[in-house]
Amino acid sequence: MIAALLACAALAWSAGIAVAQGQAQPAGAGPAGSASGAVRSADATALHSERFNRLAEELRCLVCQNQTLADSNAGLAGDLRKEVEAQIAQGKSDDQIKAYLVERYGDFVLYRPPVQGNTVLLWLGPFALLAVGAAAWLVVQRRGRERRAELVPTGDDDRERARRMLD
Repeated sequence: MIAALLACAALAWSAGIAVAQGQAQPAGAGPAGSASGAVRSADATALHSERFNRLAEELRCLVCQNQTLADSNAGLAGDLRKEVEAQIAQGKSDDQIKAYLVERYGDFVLYRPPVQGNTVLLWLGPFALLAVGAAAWLVVQRRGRERRAELVPTGDDDRERARRMLD
């Protein structure tokens, strides 16, 4: 059942592409009309779907900000999904699609923005905060050891006094 739906979708998609490119073929003519052509079209549709899903996971919803395009229900996210689908159908590469969206909306549209001068703090900030926290922890630990060392009796007089206090 699912295979039949995929085959129908693939045929409709390939026919739509052919019409858009001005290469409409009569029914049964060419590879789209044959059984092996339908399988190839279904494979192509599955590849486009995988590509779309991968891109939708890599792009951020500009309204929700903490959701990918795939996860968001916002109207703008739906429009961006349609735009991505249209560009995939036009045969554009993933990099071309991302470049187009970055040109229009900035690096923020990418869920993983590139390391650039304006995003260095975004990439290195968490590591810097971790280093500062680790340094603070080490300082606190050393000071605690020094204080404990000062409290430990070291001389015979200190030990004798401690024994008297405990007895």
